[in-house]
Amino acid sequence: MKYILLSILCSACTFSKGQEKQEQNKQKQEQVKEQVVPVASKEQEVKNIFKSKTDYIATNFNFPVGKPNAKGYYNAQVFGKNNHLGDDWNAVTGGNSDLGQPIYSIANGYVNFAEDIGGGWGKVIRVWHLKADGEIVESLYAHCNAILNTKGEFVKIGQKIATIGNADGQYLAHLHLEIREDIKLPVGPGYSENTKGYLDPTKFIKGNR
Repeated sequence: MKYILLSILCSACTFSKGQEKQEQNKQKQEQVKEQVVPVASKEQEVKNIFKSKTDYIATNFNFPVGKPNAKGYYNAQVFGKNNHLGDDWNAVTGGNSDLGQPIYSIANGYVNFAEDIGGGWGKVIRVWHLKADGEIVESLYAHCNAILNTKGEFVKIGQKIATIGNADGQYLAHLHLEIREDIKLPVGPGYSENTKGYLDPTKFIKGNR
């Protein structure tokens, strides 16, 4: 009888410990769930930036030089030519005649990058644009002579944000403009057979006037 009673007591004890362990594991899982913070997507991050700045939502787009229609400029190397990932804007007067001339933001937006990264890029400014339909694109302006805005500033369409440069003498003065639909892309190579994430700047601007 003693053995039977001990056996029952041991079984109850084991069951109780098992229950206690299950409860501890459940509590740990709940704690882990509480600690996991959802990571917002880059797109959501950008939309959040504009939440209190709705007057900076992009309603239309213009050209970045000779505003609003690129008067006095021509597209010297179009998107796709020689695997070019953007457009190269030059003054019709040629040479370095456009050195120091204004570069304008193509639309309302938010400056997310403004640095001199040297190399073949020189001074670069990048702007996020949130359209009224929720689409987000990024414009990139490279080889600048001077950058007139800093990261974290909002800009209006047609606002002077930089001046045309030559990447510290590496080229004749011109503006290299890119428009990206993938806003997570790095500065990039400037040339590539792979155009995924990039848009034809002139085609995009003309389609969003």
